[in-house]
Amino acid sequence: MYDRILFPTDGSEGADEALDYALSLAELSDATVHVLYVADTNRDSLAVLGGEVVDALEEEGERVVSEVVETAEARGVGVVGEVVQGEPHPSILDYAEREGVDLIVMATHGRRGLDRYLLGSVTEKIVRTASVPVLTVRMDEAD
Repeated sequence: MYDRILFPTDGSEGADEALDYALSLAELSDATVHVLYVADTNRDSLAVLGGEVVDALEEEGERVVSEVVETAEARGVGVVGEVVQGEPHPSILDYAEREGVDLIVMATHGRRGLDRYLLGSVTEKIVRTASVPVLTVRMDEAD
């Protein structure tokens, strides 16, 4: 059914639910899960620590990806992880095309009404523009 499943994550609690779907589908299909964290270049994330310039978002991404990779490996799922810099939705689409993924699994943030339209959504942009199927997992509004 699927060979390569892309799981873009921002490290949020709601992403854990979507991860379970991605890993379950990978187990059923004997697929590899590609874990992707996009360090959003639209946000200022550089800091100087101990005289060294550090990108906090990249460091956070490395931590998040590492945790997801460990979870996948513990379930016996083939997994690769990557942290990239860029604007989230185009970076996710570029990665999906470059790696030839068959499915993208993402969490939604459960926004309604005006918030949904004003804030926009990376997931919504992916759903509208991806060339492969996108499975969205709805997060509770409390998350």
